[in-house]
Amino acid sequence: MLFEFPVTFFVGENGTGKSTFLEAIALASNIHIWRKSEFGRYQVNRYEKQLFKYISLEWANGKIPGAYFGSEIFNDFRRILDVWADTDPGQLEYFGGKSLVTQSHGQSMMSYFRSCYSRKGIYFLDEPETALSPKSQLELIDILRENGKAGHAQFIIATHSPILLAYEDAKIYSFDHSPVSEIEYQETEHYKIYKSFLLER
Repeated sequence: MLFEFPVTFFVGENGTGKSTFLEAIALASNIHIWRKSEFGRYQVNRYEKQLFKYISLEWANGKIPGAYFGSEIFNDFRRILDVWADTDPGQLEYFGGKSLVTQSHGQSMMSYFRSCYSRKGIYFLDEPETALSPKSQLELIDILRENGKAGHAQFIIATHSPILLAYEDAKIYSFDHSPVSEIEYQETEHYKIYKSFLLER
């Protein structure tokens, strides 16, 4: 799989593996994922968390730092940040100067996106649209566009959002069939379903 565009999307139905693969690539890039210790599950895929060990990456212009955003673990991160800020309030300056916990989920996510993605790096996002209004999703597109086209940031995103997928000049990989393959925006199930609903409701 080649990541040559500033923005690459992974799409597919729930359970197709796009989020698992996204996290594995992040871990293979030596990016730390901030999360609390996981609780046990009745049924565990013992191979899921080991996938990153079997992924080989090649960097076109040398390895760069980055960050992983997961909608499910973002609450863990913003609480951790608040603990850091107790002893070093300057930590909040990196995220707009205001505690992320005191903002709504969507507001705190946008504060994080605006600050974090202005720095050089590779960024992995797992379903960032979860707590975002349509307007905020459009603002996120602006953030991706501004920092991606500046040439200092690259984004790999797993999403169900037809709004985010509409980002111009992005590559989209579909996980709905094996093997994973590139797909055009208008060919995604997300686009087709939303278009059909809006036209025929």
